[in-house]
Amino acid sequence: MPQDIQPGKIPDPIEHGTLWDASLELQDNGNFDKIPTVCVEESEPQQNEYRDEDRLLQRTPSFAKTVKFILPPITIEDNAPQEEEVQFFQAVEDVLGDRGYSFKDIFSSIQWTDITDDKLLRKKILRPGRGEDSTPLPGQQVTVYLMGILEDGSLVEKDPKLSFVLDEGDVIQALEMGVRSMQLGEVAFLLTNGLYAFGILGRDPDIPSDASLLYKVTLLEVRDKPSLIALTTADRITLANQKRECGNFHFEREEYRNAMHSYSQALTILTPSTADPLSSEEEEEIREHRIKCLNNLAAAQLKLHHYDDVINSCNAVLEMDIDNAKALYRKGKVLSERGDYEEAMSVLKQALKLEPTTKAIHAELSKLVRRQKGQPEVTKSLVRTNPKAHLKLRDDLNPLIRHSAKQRVSSLSHVTHHLMLFSGICIPVLYL
Repeated sequence: MPQDIQPGKIPDPIEHGTLWDASLELQDNGNFDKIPTVCVEESEPQQNEYRDEDRLLQRTPSFAKTVKFILPPITIEDNAPQEEEVQFFQAVEDVLGDRGYSFKDIFSSIQWTDITDDKLLRKKILRPGRGEDSTPLPGQQVTVYLMGILEDGSLVEKDPKLSFVLDEGDVIQALEMGVRSMQLGEVAFLLTNGLYAFGILGRDPDIPSDASLLYKVTLLEVRDKPSLIALTTADRITLANQKRECGNFHFEREEYRNAMHSYSQALTILTPSTADPLSSEEEEEIREHRIKCLNNLAAAQLKLHHYDDVINSCNAVLEMDIDNAKALYRKGKVLSERGDYEEAMSVLKQALKLEPTTKAIHAELSKLVRRQKGQPEVTKSLVRTNPKAHLKLRDDLNPLIRHSAKQRVSSLSHVTHHLMLFSGICIPVLYL
């Protein structure tokens, strides 16, 4: 998770008139046949008189939900509390004693050790591990058993077999740093302030802003990160899609540097190996996925005003697809910002010819004309009418497919722990 998040950060307001047309943005991920079947049922809107009661029930521990720790998370139905949940809450009660679910005293308790100097990420060992030699190193792949609650006792994380590579940004900082302090076989509580968890944005719908969380973590396995050379083309695409979806999650939260990191990882994974020549079909599939990653990378670079990098990313897309409207739009936008008005006009007109109904291109062309005439820029409003408008991706990214707050499956076996197993690699499944 991001190192550069600052509490109280106020995002730059989104430009009016730059929403990208949804028909242009929505692209499928491909390889859906490799994803375990998840039966999703959209719930009907509730009547107002029942909403408060239902919300109260959902805030109670273990009420009809199990949250898999993936980015973005998926909530599935789990009506009956499992034995491991009973044991977890018993362990929490043993540690917290008669203070209920209050975390306040734990942040200053001498019985807990500090992982960070600011005392906002703390640890209590419940069962020691196998020694310092079994401590995982950055770049290694780990598998953990994970359960986590909010201070009100709501169960918001449960994953019996979560796998991730340390220091690749696929989980929150609290887990990255906490697991790095553990030994193989160790069982520990991790208490984290919101700064090392989901920050000021929280995680809709179950984790509020700046929420502290208490995790119980068991380090099940430590192994070297698998070599990309051993992966098939299909496996590479699946893994790259995971990284791209992580990037989209970070982008939505305006964590643009972390989004760039995830998109760059995806592109590295999609770089073909010279050892195994690809078929024409495989080359085309890799090309399509690289275009998606490069376009998303350019979007993040544009947010950070890394204009040289935006041009390079867009040019890389245009080498593979000369008529890619997104790449032309972003390239034209950067050229306009730099004052290269003539070239910007040519590029934006080419994008408009391909997508004549896209409002973002019309808005950028209008802005370019005003600049050419020396007219002042239209003043941007510093106040958003919709406080969550800045979280929408349609101006720069494929919109994420939103599911209802509750997603139903008939049993946990249908999602196979939300993990893909191939070539000895255990990878959380993500969706777009």
